Amino acid sequence: MKNETTIFGIRAIIEAIKSNETIDKVFVQKGLKGELFQEFEALLRSEGINSSYVPVEKLNRLSKGGNHQGAVANISPIEFHDIDDLVINVIESGKTPLFLLLDQLSDVRNFGAIVRTAECTGVSGIIIQKKGGAPINGDTIKTSAGAIFKIPICKVDHIKDAVFHMQSSGIKVIAATEKANDFIYDVSFKEPCAIIMGSEGKGINPSVLKVVDKQAKLPILGEIESLNVSVACGAFLYEAVRQRS
Repeated sequence: MKNETTIFGIRAIIEAIKSNETIDKVFVQKGLKGELFQEFEALLRSEGINSSYVPVEKLNRLSKGGNHQGAVANISPIEFHDIDDLVINVIESGKTPLFLLLDQLSDVRNFGAIVRTAECTGVSGIIIQKKGGAPINGDTIKTSAGAIFKIPICKVDHIKDAVFHMQSSGIKVIAATEKANDFIYDVSFKEPCAIIMGSEGKGINPSVLKVVDKQAKLPILGEIESLNVSVACGAFLYEAVRQRS
């Protein structure tokens, strides 16, 4: 476990990356130019580091008035696990795998709440995408009540990579989507499975939905058409717990 650290300045971030620090996300000022910036941008791309281009005002807030020189980075407070090793270890443990895949979930508090519920329900590990997802920061840690340090988390280039990996390992992939025909109570969670939750605004990517094994939805009896993603995730995970009890 590491303490969350914010570093700023392009050269400092470059050195952190080259020193193999686990960079969770980089915020870059819009409109930057020059050779150093081009080198920086190329390094972010080659290392597959999650980055966003933001107004200078946001960088001023993130650096708390420090001389950020156009870039601020969050060093992750956790070490990420290798998906190959994690899946093998879970299968060899003899426990029935229950993985959680998060398709570009963007809100840190939703992410933290989901991690907390996942830890409480015995989830084997959480897989997130390298780009486009919520960073792991102080808000994530607080909302997860420290569960972020107790459950393995992996990063992949694309959630489809994780889907294919699960399927090749004999793990059924179930997508939580209101587009499904079946309710969660009609789907079996007893065998090895992985549940995919989509982002707050867009849900699960259509290209991902095409390759899953099963789709399932929650019954909605009111006028509002959907639940908060962390609440929906809790319902799915506890249905898995109920079926396995």
